[in-house]
Amino acid sequence: MRLENILALTNGKLVNDPFVKKFDTIVFEAKAVKRGDLFIAFDDTMIEEAVRGGAYGIVFDKPTQITDTEIAWVKVNSCEDSLIKLLRFTLIEKNVTIYECNEIVLKLSLQVITDPNFIPVHGDIKEIHKQLSSIENESTLLFCPQLCDATLFTDIKKIPLDFSNTISIMEQTLFETSFIHANIFYERQLISPFFMPYLEELLYLYKILDVNFRLRKFTPLNHFEAVFVSNKFEIKEFGTSDKVLIFEQNASLIESEMNFLQKNASWANLIYIVPASLKIEPSENIFIYKNINKIKEILRANSFNFALIAGADTSILTKPTVNHTQLTLDF
Repeated sequence: MRLENILALTNGKLVNDPFVKKFDTIVFEAKAVKRGDLFIAFDDTMIEEAVRGGAYGIVFDKPTQITDTEIAWVKVNSCEDSLIKLLRFTLIEKNVTIYECNEIVLKLSLQVITDPNFIPVHGDIKEIHKQLSSIENESTLLFCPQLCDATLFTDIKKIPLDFSNTISIMEQTLFETSFIHANIFYERQLISPFFMPYLEELLYLYKILDVNFRLRKFTPLNHFEAVFVSNKFEIKEFGTSDKVLIFEQNASLIESEMNFLQKNASWANLIYIVPASLKIEPSENIFIYKNINKIKEILRANSFNFALIAGADTSILTKPTVNHTQLTLDF
């Protein structure tokens, strides 16, 4: 990329009269700098190492001493904003299509093998730049606004929701599913039936975009996370206890997960433990907590098979999680 383009895109100020006018690659880790690169100094202590490594330009947002007048020194208001603008320009230049989805669809997409020109993105701007620095022309990106800065993208599209059911569930428990899709049988996948509509949404996107894909064995999504415990709330091997804690930190999923449990585990003794911030009315089996330390008190005071716990994770328990085995509790 040429120097004048860098200045125009970042609204940067060139503070010297350099010899170089063009850069090969944008980098922000000094150890990765090669001769000809433009170094964006998120960490200004790495500038000298980047110069020694052969950087042709330095983009910085903190007071910095110029040590090599032959390379370009560009002062910007924010290194992060500058990298966003540079990457946004690259995506526009390469005619990239952007689709927005929810958190569950994005996390499912990260577990599916697809064509290299279909890329689910997440993380901070530096992680995303690493993913997309060599992106192909006319690629497609999938992102979730809760997991990624949406200002990076322009002309964002929504996934069409007018699809018919293409997944046939053959067997299910609360936490795993056997299903058929496109005449392929996927047996005892570690994915709750609760997530199947989200998976169907993702598979429909692949269909309309003609994306080749291959489903692997699913791993936990850190949502509707089931942990089997003893009466002392020690973590036990998956499927070996009749007492299960289900953790969910995404507030937007709580009510739908409650409805799922009430519909699909009506035989069980269910309780729900939710923070006061959710504004859910307490009832016979809905308990409200203001302090996370109160969760165990509620669990000890009540009999249950399944306890859906909102706004907390497994750190409230006494032992680290053990390896999962296949679930055997049917419903």
